[in-house]
Amino acid sequence: MTSDFNPLLPTQQDNSRLQIWIVGSRDQVIHAMNELYVKKVATDRVQFTPIIPAPFSEGKFMSVLTR
Repeated sequence: MTSDFNPLLPTQQDNSRLQIWIVGSRDQVIHAMNELYVKKVATDRVQFTPIIPAPFSEGKFMSVLTR
């Protein structure tokens, strides 16, 4: 990934939050989201963004966990 996408990333300069990006097939993303929830890395499923097609990789999907 190049720095061309940096302006598209939602960031807050004063209150940066940790982001975990999950990229893979739809099933892989769902499995990883479930695994992170069961292991209590995410305390609520609302912390994940909806699953969307990855803009930088055709055929892949992504979700972001914001903590």
